Formats: sequence, C-alpha cells, structure tokens
Amino acid sequence: MNQSHRPRAATVRWSPRLLNDIVNAPDLTTAAEHLGVNGIPVFPCVPGGKRPLTAHGFQDASAERDVIDFWWRRHPDANIGVPTGAAGGVDVVDVDVHKTVSGYPAFEHARRAGFVEGWAWLVRTPSGGLHAYFLHTGEREQRSWQVPGKHIDFRGDGGYIIVPPSRVTGEDGATRSYEQIAVASHHPGAVDANGLRGFLDPPRPMRPPTDLPAVGARPDKLAAWVACRPEGGRNGGLFWAACRMAEEGHDLSTTTSLLGEAAYSAGLPEREATATIRSAYRIATRLGPASQPRPTNAVEAVGL
Repeated sequence: MNQSHRPRAATVRWSPRLLNDIVNAPDLTTAAEHLGVNGIPVFPCVPGGKRPLTAHGFQDASAERDVIDFWWRRHPDANIGVPTGAAGGVDVVDVDVHKTVSGYPAFEHARRAGFVEGWAWLVRTPSGGLHAYFLHTGEREQRSWQVPGKHIDFRGDGGYIIVPPSRVTGEDGATRSYEQIAVASHHPGAVDANGLRGFLDPPRPMRPPTDLPAVGARPDKLAAWVACRPEGGRNGGLFWAACRMAEEGHDLSTTTSLLGEAAYSAGLPEREATATIRSAYRIATRLGPASQPRPTNAVEAVGL
C-alpha cells in the first residue's frame, strides 16, 4: 500500500454521507476521489470486472489525490477497489450467489445466531449476492477467509472489495452495478470474523484424550496437562481442556489467560491457541441463549 497513507479509525473515515456521495457520484472518477479525500485508499480494477490494474493489486492502494487522478485519467471506466480490514476501515461479509447455489440461507442462520447483526450498510452485488459492511474499529487483525460450502466469504485484512458505483459484466453478458440497499438504523458494531467462521464451519468432533483430567479437576491441573501435550496433540488437548473449563463455568478471559499460557509453553503460536480456545467456547455454549432466534430486523426488512 502507498506508504503515505496511514490507517485511521474507521468511524472517522466512513460515514452515511460519504456512502451517499459515492453511490450518487456522476462517474467512477468522482467516487474514487470522494473516498481518497476521506482517507480511504483505493486502486483501479478492470472496467466491468474485479481484477486489479495495478502491479501489486490492493497493496498499491492510495488515498493521494494525484495518484487517484492519474489512475482514473488513464482508465476512466475502471472499477473502484478498496482494501478491507484496517487499511480500508471496513470488514465485509460477502454472500455469494452463483446459478443454483446461494449463501443467503447461511447468512440468515448466522443472523439469527447474532453473528452479523451489527452491519453498517448493505450492498447488493451484480450477481445478486450481498456485501454486509462492518466498521473496522479495533486493533485486532482479522484475516480474510472463505467457507465455500456455505457460499460465504469474509473480506478483512489481506483482502479487498469492489465498491459502488462500480459495475461488473456477468456470464450472461449483462452489466450490473453494486447497489446500496440499506443503511443501519441501529448503532453499527464490529464483526467477530473468527466466531462467524467457527459457526459456519465448526471443527469436526474429536474424541477427548483418554488422559484428560477428570471432571471437576482444578484449572491449574488442566493447565499443567496442556503444557505437557506432545507435538501433534497440543491443539486437540487445548481444545478439550478449554471445553472442560467452559462446561464448569469459567469465563473465556480466565480460560484464555490460564490455558493460553500453558499452550504457548507447549509450543502453540499465540494466535492459534487463542482461536482454539474461542472455538471450544463456541462449541460448548452454542445451545445457549445466543443461538436462539432473534427478533426480525432491517435485514429481513430489505427482503433478505
């Protein structure tokens, strides 16, 4: 990414007014300039498509007016790409629709479970899918991922999206635009990308280790057991110990602190250990109140 751009808080850069400006811009050049003026880095993509025109893709994104003007003078019909995550200030849940498959059922399932209720605005994609935008307001990195079986992608750090009023030509030869369909009336919130992924694609059930400490064992005994797990059994051992802690009423913070330290000493990377503990808590608590149907909201109001 252009080194002159420094990511700032998402709430400073993105606003309903900015969204209105780009949606109603008279051309793609003006829309790209609106984004740059607000500190959001952009880069050109092929007209009617999604492929970057820059040598290094989204890594070349810039918010500099001169750079943006140069790109769109050369390619006035270029679509507008924006890096997601901390760089662009937004995380996006991408609902895919392709011929006979659709990610809408999985998205609705996740909505009822409370994972995607904090969106800031919704955009219909040219294929008939959906981009649910969330403001990236924290320091925690959330990498992009895909769950092909559920037809849901997440665009976070290391990814990008095409924004309105860009247009894409489909397999049927028709050219359609990215269209804003809703702006939140609620207070937007961040998305827990790891939690959403675990909900959509839960880990396969594993048999508990035969030497797992008995039910009711002290937390420090569980931690000592995790710290002694051999290579190849560290992740699974941590998962089951975290499940035991959750079942016995210990909160996530306590478990992460205690078992996380034990997992690090056993050789697990911090990010992997944290993700495993969170996964265990999702599994252990998924039948709780958070998994019950929620009241209808604006997602249903726009016909999703």
